[in-house]
Amino acid sequence: MATTSSRNRSVRRGRSLPVATLGKRTRLSFTYKPELLEAIPFGVGRAFATSNTWVSNNCLRFTSLCPVTGQPDWADIFINFIPDARLVESKSLKEYLNSFRMHGDFHEDVCRLICDDLVRCMGPRYLEVIGHFDSRGSIAIWPYVQYAKDGDAGAQQILQHRLLHYTPGKYAPESYRRNI
Repeated sequence: MATTSSRNRSVRRGRSLPVATLGKRTRLSFTYKPELLEAIPFGVGRAFATSNTWVSNNCLRFTSLCPVTGQPDWADIFINFIPDARLVESKSLKEYLNSFRMHGDFHEDVCRLICDDLVRCMGPRYLEVIGHFDSRGSIAIWPYVQYAKDGDAGAQQILQHRLLHYTPGKYAPESYRRNI
């Protein structure tokens, strides 16, 4: 029988993990529900060589509704963040993003909601949400929303730098940029 060294075992178990969704079957909600988001601890009980970590979560076929026409709006949503003490649990993020399916809101407001809800869930040092909404009527809307923790000079510098140097598609994954 093979043994696993303690270096390879995750310390994220038991009470430190969310209990609502992880490892359980859930019913998908297609109405906006920010309470679906769950956080897990980041780097608890371990000594890492670096604390510099970027996390990217990409939702490639996000759907919400136009608040005026009720027609579906399709987008690719890119979420980039520097965690503090918590990460968003990926299954809860998937279910949360799916909950926008029947939610009517403007593209810019959808990205602001996602940003605000993720900040409340995990309290990151820095977070950005980029929405690449498909064109309707020959106009594509690509909102870019940012957050930096108050009092965190490094996060504030990142916010200023990325905002000043932003161009559409710049902070999306390389494989995606080739398709723009």
